[in-house]
Amino acid sequence: MNTKLKAIVCLLFLVISAQSRAQELEIKPYLQDVEPNSAVVMWQTSIGDESILEWGTSPKLGKKASGTSEAVNFDAVQLHTVKIEGLERFTEYYYRVRTGKMKSDIFQFKTTPFSDDGEDFKLVAMSDMQYDHNQPNKFNEVVNEGVIGYLEKEFGGNLPDNLAMVLIPGDLVERGSKFFQWKDHFFNPAEKLFSEVPVYPVPGNHERNSVYYFKYFNLPENGTPAYAEHWWYKDYGNTRVIGLDSNDGYRDLYEQLEWLKKVLLETEKDDKIDFVFAQLHHPYKSELWIPGEEDFTGKIVKELEQFSTKTGKPSIHFFGHTHGYSRGQSKDHKHLWINVASAGGAIDNWGEFEGKDYDEFTVTQDEYGFVMVSVDGDRKNPKFTIKRISRGNTIEHRENELRDSITIFRNERKPNVPLAISPVKSDIEITNVIFKAGEFKSDYSGAFHAASNWQVSTTESFEKPTFDRWKQYENWYYKENRQKDDDLTDEEIQRLKPNTTYYWRVRYRDQNLNWSDWSAVKTFKTKEK
Repeated sequence: MNTKLKAIVCLLFLVISAQSRAQELEIKPYLQDVEPNSAVVMWQTSIGDESILEWGTSPKLGKKASGTSEAVNFDAVQLHTVKIEGLERFTEYYYRVRTGKMKSDIFQFKTTPFSDDGEDFKLVAMSDMQYDHNQPNKFNEVVNEGVIGYLEKEFGGNLPDNLAMVLIPGDLVERGSKFFQWKDHFFNPAEKLFSEVPVYPVPGNHERNSVYYFKYFNLPENGTPAYAEHWWYKDYGNTRVIGLDSNDGYRDLYEQLEWLKKVLLETEKDDKIDFVFAQLHHPYKSELWIPGEEDFTGKIVKELEQFSTKTGKPSIHFFGHTHGYSRGQSKDHKHLWINVASAGGAIDNWGEFEGKDYDEFTVTQDEYGFVMVSVDGDRKNPKFTIKRISRGNTIEHRENELRDSITIFRNERKPNVPLAISPVKSDIEITNVIFKAGEFKSDYSGAFHAASNWQVSTTESFEKPTFDRWKQYENWYYKENRQKDDDLTDEEIQRLKPNTTYYWRVRYRDQNLNWSDWSAVKTFKTKEK
């Protein structure tokens, strides 16, 4: 073969190769920032800059929208973005994407309702699905056998009808700067879910503030303009979801905390919003892994607690970083602490790292899984229910087993005021003093005794109690319920001061985080030394 003929053959090979690459859909369509009247669809192709989206209210489609593409890496790979507008709220649509001769399958999605529509919905929260070389298919399993399998078994029907959004508080990939991991380890395993349900992440430390993270996601543009997509909020029905960045370089920024305060102030005045769900990566407290704690998250918790108590609107902060599930609740506020890991990252097993039994947490489990949240949009009595669905761990597999659940009502449902019984006299011994109160009562069906708060003070004001203890009805730590057989109607204090007059009171809490009013104040005096 002469030189000229070889050149022609090589050229034809390159042309055919390029055309072949143009047909490859590397990342299937995935949904971003779905609104009542619009939606964003993104996908990745090996080559080709045409970005066409066909859509309609039936599989026949019939309408078309075009968008943009950009090189996502230092090669011909193209990331496509199309925004569809003019949609109807809370309506199911069909769509497919096209680049050159390549066409995707037809998928479905559903637009969001308005805040005052009173619609019920469900969301899933999971995190830390970064690749684990010992369990390389775990994220695929958690998504397809876990989330999708659970929804199909429990509800049947279409995926967009069963799930409104996916929240991910960080660590989507093992190393955010490695381009191939986004396709191979994150988008491809979850393509069936993300093609029909919009995904809303916040960055974790493993994303390493990578440019790929910010290219791959089209998040709400309502954060501080100079820090676009580092923090944002998204409304779905009666719930406001707030995304925050707890990573180094951003957690100490004055602008982020001030932005949050402003958003919460606006939410306070919005009668259509009943609940606030925040997500960020790092825990404030971690029972499985103390070294992962961050004080910044404590500042966020404080803002959410104050907001919930002031407005009566319950709140949650979802987090990850520690690879296991934990659920806790603030003592004085209707605020939940929920670690939604691990969806793929190696489990932080009990005893493997330094841990601590914190008062706030009632459940901690070293297991894979996800959290399902069902929100009731009833305008008169809205509520939400959290369910932890477990996939077990490397020692014991669990097939979508319900391992924890809690329901929170927007409206206050106070238990009855408890009866303070004893001590109530003089000459009380100063050691091993047992405080006793009456049984738990509530006017609401199904309510039960979930916590008690005991205060002992040397003044009637209780401004600075000598003792302020609260116990919850369960405390699962290191696979043991440390509150087993405690009926919460008595509390022992080891030692008091002699010849001192004390005042004490107690309040009870139900399982929905409603505190009763304080009991009547009782008084007693200890013996002289």
